[in-house]
Amino acid sequence: MSVVCELPVAAEHFQVRPDITFLNHGSFGACPQPVFHAYQQWQRALESDPVEFLGRRLQGLLGEARESLATYLGTQANQIVFVRNTTVGVNIVARSLALGPGDEVLATDHEYGASDRTWRFLCTQRGMRYINQPIPLPLESEEEMIEHLWRGVTPRTKVIFISHITSPTALIFPVARICQRARAAGILTVVDGAHAPGQIPLLLDEIGADFYIGNCHKWLCAPKGAAFLYARTERQALLQPLIVSWGWESLTPGPSTFQDYFGWLGTDDPSSYLSVPAAISFQHEHHWDAVRTACHELAASARQQISALMGTRPICPDSPTWWGQMCAIQLPDGDAVALQRCLRETWSIEIPVITWNNHRFIRLSIQGYNSPADVERLLTALRTIFADGEQTHS
Repeated sequence: MSVVCELPVAAEHFQVRPDITFLNHGSFGACPQPVFHAYQQWQRALESDPVEFLGRRLQGLLGEARESLATYLGTQANQIVFVRNTTVGVNIVARSLALGPGDEVLATDHEYGASDRTWRFLCTQRGMRYINQPIPLPLESEEEMIEHLWRGVTPRTKVIFISHITSPTALIFPVARICQRARAAGILTVVDGAHAPGQIPLLLDEIGADFYIGNCHKWLCAPKGAAFLYARTERQALLQPLIVSWGWESLTPGPSTFQDYFGWLGTDDPSSYLSVPAAISFQHEHHWDAVRTACHELAASARQQISALMGTRPICPDSPTWWGQMCAIQLPDGDAVALQRCLRETWSIEIPVITWNNHRFIRLSIQGYNSPADVERLLTALRTIFADGEQTHS
């Protein structure tokens, strides 16, 4: 079966190399030229008058950027701050919470490696436990997923840490339902939303997480180094800055606020933060809801064909409820590193191949710059590699 899905014309706006079939938007994103131009304009404005820009204008500019982002995310500007990436935001929350011996943090076995390492590091320092509850595949229903997770809840569970969209398996977890159930049980929730902004609609206040961290430089296509930390108003006092700077003893009346702690951390280049409104505008102007739908359809066709080629079963239903523009497809077990290297070096295809729970997966990302021809090239490469025997291509 050939790929027939048509994508809106968007490739002309992106800067990815035309000689590489780039199917890995999920790792670091890609910034379209109009947004990158806005980013460079902010950098030039800073360099042309640094004291005026950083000393007098910056807080107002950041406030405007937060307002734009907050509206996009379905929350209020006083509930978000900019951070460099999701890993920084996870560290802020994890290091701030008053957890100690006997306390448990419950996560799944689908979490991002850097986040797992953050929690495990703190466990060695404080004597708490970090538990990666197995969520076996395939999954057929949200209820099934939630019940698997809840088997790990004990009277010692203080925090549930969970990805909105998982990194290794690209699944959308039902975080709103999980947050609601956790709140009823008196458990704090921390959501790793690295892949969510720009890939799926977000209404943070409705999700109900105590803390939510997301990247703007992945699927929202902002410049690298733009992310946010969301904290419900009543939880903001729990957070402590990783870096103590001017906001710690703010000149504003009363104790330092959430914005004071994280809004000014010394000399830095805020241009990526200030470019987030340009990324939001770019996607709005180019009808990104339609782009996302077309991307999902193209990825669904690819997922079906690769699964049939490999003789493997899809890990979840083919529905936007379960995955968006990124999907993980199980391959026959084997050397993930060698296959990824072969796809890059022999076929000029950039796509991650990973081992998760002792099984091999290929993770496909489809963004607005991808075309059916990109998927056809991947299918041709996989047919050739597996028909000839993988070892000959290692």
